[in-house]
Amino acid sequence: MRQQAAERAARPAPSPADVVQRQLDAYNARDIDAFMRAWAQDCEYYAFPDTLLARGSAQVRERHLERFKEPDLHGRLVHRMVNGDMVVDQEVVTRNFADGRGEVDVVAIYEVRDGQIAKAWFRLGAPRLHGGPA
Repeated sequence: MRQQAAERAARPAPSPADVVQRQLDAYNARDIDAFMRAWAQDCEYYAFPDTLLARGSAQVRERHLERFKEPDLHGRLVHRMVNGDMVVDQEVVTRNFADGRGEVDVVAIYEVRDGQIAKAWFRLGAPRLHGGPA
């Protein structure tokens, strides 16, 4: 047990980009437990610029449980910028909207502290429907 703790302490902390990528990979796998490991217990989740949508990991989890049931859910990374503990992703997210399958442009801004996402802001564009059933 003591050796495992020492090994964990000796490992370098993941970079902010690594944390955000793990979160995106878990999002695309629709693996809620892996997704939530990227988020701090006291995280804050905003609609850009300052509308609080979820406070704490339980509320973030709840927001994503239904979304992860969407069969076509997928976030495609277009571009990533990293500046210190801040990660900015440009993504195109495929969703199953009430009116059908489509895509939405997303700018996601993450603040990473101690190897987890502490705060995140999301700016969504208008959905573009592909047609066909949702």
